[in-house]
Amino acid sequence: MARNIIVTGGAGYIGSHVCVELLSGGDNVLIVDDFSNSHPEAVERVKAITDRDATCLHADLARFEDRERIFAAVDAFAPDAAIHLAGLKAVGESVAEPQRYYHVNLNSALTLIAALKRAGAKKLVFSSSATVYGDLNPNPVDENGRLGPTNPYGRTKFMIEQVLRDVARAADWGVVSLRYFNPVGAHSSGQIGEDPNDIPNNLFPYIAQVAVGRREKLSVFGNDYPTPDGTGVRDYIHVVDLARGHVSALGYLDKAPTGVEDINLGAGRGYSVLEAIAAFKRASNRDIPYEFAPRRDGDIAEIVADASKAKNLIGWRAEKSLDDMCADHWRWQSQNPNGYAES
Repeated sequence: MARNIIVTGGAGYIGSHVCVELLSGGDNVLIVDDFSNSHPEAVERVKAITDRDATCLHADLARFEDRERIFAAVDAFAPDAAIHLAGLKAVGESVAEPQRYYHVNLNSALTLIAALKRAGAKKLVFSSSATVYGDLNPNPVDENGRLGPTNPYGRTKFMIEQVLRDVARAADWGVVSLRYFNPVGAHSSGQIGEDPNDIPNNLFPYIAQVAVGRREKLSVFGNDYPTPDGTGVRDYIHVVDLARGHVSALGYLDKAPTGVEDINLGAGRGYSVLEAIAAFKRASNRDIPYEFAPRRDGDIAEIVADASKAKNLIGWRAEKSLDDMCADHWRWQSQNPNGYAES
C-alpha cells in the first residue's frame, strides 16, 4: 500500500535521492524545501527518473511567516510519516555562524514536529549525523558510544535527537535517528547529484569541481593528524545506499512499536583524504592538484562507523564501494559541469 511521506529538504543532495527511492517504490511524496542550498531542477529530474510526480512546497521551515502554509499543506497531504533532512550542514560555517545554525536547524525541526502533530502523524526518520559522537570514542563507533559533538552543527543534531526523544516519550511517536557518516556519489543516471551553492564545504564535491575545471586546486585541511598519511580519515557512504537506508528505516517504523532508535549508516571502512583523491583520479582520469592547509576548527582526525545495528534491526547495509562512489560522482559532475545551473 502506498504511503504518504513528507521529505523536508527533498530537493537537496540526499533528499533528491531519497525521493527517487520512495517514488520508485510506489510511495507518494510531499517535498518541503526553501531552495537555499538546492535547486528546483532537482525536483524535475527526480520526476524524470521515476516517471512520477512529487508535490513540492517552496517554504522555509525555520521562518515563522511560512508556518501556516506549511501546516495547511501537511494537513492536506495527510502524511503517514516524515523524513527530516532540511537544515544547514557545513561544520566550518557552523563554527563561524553558530547562532544561524541553532536558529535554522532547531526551528526547522520544531516546525515539522508541530505540523505532524496537527496532522496526526507519529512516525519520523531524522537525518542526524556521526558528528554527535565527536572525538570521544575508539573506532569503529557504535550507537552506544559517548556523545560529544565538537562543533555547533553537531550540537544541533544532538539537540534535535533529544527533542525527538522527549516527543516520542510524551506522545507515543516512533522515531529513527540515522547517524550517517559521509555521503558521496550520485545517482547512476548522472541526472541528480551534489550541487552546493558557493564554495563546497565537503571533500568530494570540491574534488569533483577541481577535476572538471571549476576550481584550480583542492585544499587538504591538515596533514598532521595521527592517521597513516596525516590526513583526516572518514567513512564514506554512497548516497544511493544512504537513501535506501531511509526507506529501510521507514519500513521498520511501519512495524515497530513506539520509541526511538539511533542507527549508524556507514560503510564500516575509513579512507583518508589522500586515498579519496587517488580514487577520484582513477575514476575521472584527471589530475587533482591539491595543497595542504591548516586544520579546520571543529574537524576530528578519524571516525568510522560500526553499522551492525543497521543490518540487524532494519536489514540495511552499504553495498557500493569507494570506486563506485567516485565513478557515479564523476558521471554526475562531468555531465553537469555547472551543476543544475545550466538547466
